[in-house]
Amino acid sequence: MGQYVDRPFLIIDGLNVHTRHFIANPTMSALGHHVGGVTGFLKGIELLVQKISPQRVIVIWEGGGSPRRRAIYPDYKSKRRPQKLNRYYAGDIPDTVENRNYQIMLLIELLRLTPVNQVYVSDCEADDVIGYLIRHKLRDKNCVIISSDKDYYQLLNDKVTQWSPGQRKFISSDIVLEKFGIPVHNFCAARSFIGDPSDGIPGIKGAGFKTLAKRFPELNSENDVSVNDIIGLSKSRALDSKIKLFREINENHEIPKRNWKLMYLDMINLAASQIQKIEFSIDTFEPQRNKIEFMRTMIREGISTFDTDAFYMSLNSISR
Repeated sequence: MGQYVDRPFLIIDGLNVHTRHFIANPTMSALGHHVGGVTGFLKGIELLVQKISPQRVIVIWEGGGSPRRRAIYPDYKSKRRPQKLNRYYAGDIPDTVENRNYQIMLLIELLRLTPVNQVYVSDCEADDVIGYLIRHKLRDKNCVIISSDKDYYQLLNDKVTQWSPGQRKFISSDIVLEKFGIPVHNFCAARSFIGDPSDGIPGIKGAGFKTLAKRFPELNSENDVSVNDIIGLSKSRALDSKIKLFREINENHEIPKRNWKLMYLDMINLAASQIQKIEFSIDTFEPQRNKIEFMRTMIREGISTFDTDAFYMSLNSISR
């Protein structure tokens, strides 16, 4: 029983992982539809379950974005570059956006026939749901986050690691420290000064991880260093230094304060009703193992190359 309890929770950032397979996997159905996002995602779960042997698998879906973040910064994610859809294979596949939505809906339908727990909370980003699960609901559990998103680095600790599908490796607290020179407990504070171009969040000019680690060695301590701490240190050090970074921070100190509100993953961007829905989705989940209906759905959609037997066999170890 002890060994079972120690097995991790596998928490999958659904859209992040699906998008990777949708872009890269060229599988077509007998009906002429691109279905690589579906088959790649399912095969990915199979391989991850075999690799990690989790006690539970939870897929978190995007809920349409965060009105709270857009209220803080209207340009949040407004200038994201469009995805390079279906870039790895030749031929014209029309209506790629419609096809992507079709694949996500089909994937949701198929996962309902398995012991995989799916969570969707409207007006809520997957990041916030995962942040709440890690920091609160599952805070005493071993967890593995499946995503290529660096936003989750702030959640890593002795019990939490991240599997990056893009890098094909586990990301631990030690790896983050080695690569960025800043420990995970201060990662979000540092990022608040750097910004995140992928989400359209500007930072302080000249701020980078290595530069911040050099100018503010306090970030590399065991103590939590806040955005306000760095702003205060910058003001005091600017008195005896001509370093441009200190001046930029002092003149634009509202930027990292705003960015912290956008980037920090916890309960800050969740309403009480959204938290209740997360709790309800986890606590009331009843796993299904309807292999026959799963196969019927695959046949209906013209998907004949996926090994359903191997997929369901891999899920036998999941309790809920």
